[in-house]
Amino acid sequence: MELWRDTLHQVLDLYERKRGSLKYFFPVLFGFFIVLNITCYWWAIYTAFPHYMMTHEATHYIKLQIPVGILGALFDSLSFFVTIWIIRRALASSKTSEYVFHLSLDLLVAVIATFWVLFVFTFGGWMISLWETAPELLADRGSKYTNRAIQAIQDPTGQENAKNIYFGVIMGVSAALPTFLHLALFFSSVFRRFFPSKKTG
Repeated sequence: MELWRDTLHQVLDLYERKRGSLKYFFPVLFGFFIVLNITCYWWAIYTAFPHYMMTHEATHYIKLQIPVGILGALFDSLSFFVTIWIIRRALASSKTSEYVFHLSLDLLVAVIATFWVLFVFTFGGWMISLWETAPELLADRGSKYTNRAIQAIQDPTGQENAKNIYFGVIMGVSAALPTFLHLALFFSSVFRRFFPSKKTG
């Protein structure tokens, strides 16, 4: 546990030394998450639903990458700073239980990110439809994505549902980065604990 704390402390120190001014750092961070979200979007489209680009709705999905990238980056950027706050609180805690509790809050961020993805595709798709020949009602689009989510939970092994789950997982990659970081640091600490490096002098 102490190794985990020390490693996390080193990561936080590196961030604080390298970040520089927030007014320059935030646009770079926001731009990074825009690129990451759009990349994940096209990765998910072409691996789960490539036939979408062969239909008359292809232009809709091309346009949809804009709100997906911007709204996704907004959430990811804000959750990044929430994660930094969580890390600081965790490192300031004196008890192991408090330390683990604070870091587990990132799992809550990941859950919220799931609902945010649904919001992005609902609201973003509705906005795009307003400039198309057949605009959708926001309530109808919301119901469509809500029903997809419910069906995926009820029958996760169904072919179409499995694809929707896969699509959601890919779209949640950016929001899950803090969780991946904590897990990587934890397993790295466990590995170093049981297989310490031999110092040569």
